[in-house]
Amino acid sequence: MRTLLRDSEALHLLSRSPLVIACALVALAIIAGAALAPWIAPSDPYDLASFSLIDALRPPAFQEGADPRFLLGTDDQGRDMVSAILYGARLSLVIGLSAMAFAAVLGIGLGLAAGWIGGRFDAVVMRIADVQLALPAILTALLIDGIARGVLPRDAQEETRVAVLIVAIGLSLWVNFARTARASTFRAKNEDYVQAAIAMGVHPARILLVEILPNVVGPLLVIATVDLASAILLEATLSFLGVGLPADAPSLGTLIRIGMQFLLSGEWWILWVPTAFLVVLVVAINVLGDFLRDVFNPRLR
Repeated sequence: MRTLLRDSEALHLLSRSPLVIACALVALAIIAGAALAPWIAPSDPYDLASFSLIDALRPPAFQEGADPRFLLGTDDQGRDMVSAILYGARLSLVIGLSAMAFAAVLGIGLGLAAGWIGGRFDAVVMRIADVQLALPAILTALLIDGIARGVLPRDAQEETRVAVLIVAIGLSLWVNFARTARASTFRAKNEDYVQAAIAMGVHPARILLVEILPNVVGPLLVIATVDLASAILLEATLSFLGVGLPADAPSLGTLIRIGMQFLLSGEWWILWVPTAFLVVLVVAINVLGDFLRDVFNPRLR
């Protein structure tokens, strides 16, 4: 009954929020375009044979001297910007979703365990979380990436670049998941239904996953949405600084870093097109996160 009421309330709020509907459609379009990039992109930016230096620095189709084959122009290597952005969004979304999932699994697991076990384990986990909250997420990600570069052999660094980036971003975003799951576990473990499950001899892991975790799915979903946008921004920032993905991997951050070289040379589209795409994607996800927060916590409206 509560689920039905929440669903009807969410539909009512959605019907009164054209901005949320627009952001949802934009986010779905970007995700669909990224997922279908190998089939809908005009060319493959990873395939050197698919572009030519003769077509380099072509302006967008609405500007004088444009080539109608390139809707948003080309970069300095002759790559079609539409294709580069679709593939870049695909890579950024994969890294962002993977990092968010890693942070969610780690944070929720530690939060549930800390709330259930308590004592020294809870104190250690929360002190680590407090220390990490004192540091900006970008510094945490840079630190973890730097440690990985120092530990891994040089030959393995390129092969594990994406995995290291996912872990670095995920380890900088797990705290909010942990704190929310811990607080819910503290409240729920003294409830009658949990005490009844304990008296029946139900394993603690089953109690945490079946009885307690479903009650906190709403707040965790809001955190996941916001952290997805944060993870995409972190990836773009790290790639822009040159410590994320290499130049031959056209993520959105890499495209922006390449475009910075042409900021004052007149080829504005190489920088501003991927930048605008990244801003639209992050804003759309954040608006959806705010909408979910209002749905699961009506007192914030």
